[in-house]
Amino acid sequence: MGDLGLENGVTGKEERVIRASEIGQYAYCARAWWLGSVKSVPSTNTRELAHGEAVHQQHGRIVWGAGALRTAALLLIVIAVVLIAMALL
Repeated sequence: MGDLGLENGVTGKEERVIRASEIGQYAYCARAWWLGSVKSVPSTNTRELAHGEAVHQQHGRIVWGAGALRTAALLLIVIAVVLIAMALL
């Protein structure tokens, strides 16, 4: 699959993959989706889009960090249980 979301099907023709975000964009405004996806008209709110992308990236880092802390906490609990079990024996 290339960067344009195209795949070679059984027929050898390139088929466009429609992503979930495109469906959401289409549901919100079919005309905006058509202009961007079919006619390749650039968006006029690139600053807002860049800000939204940065916010999503920051949120992703926070979620990843929370998952890492959860994993570390579970590991420490297992170690504590093992140490307590060894002390009781």
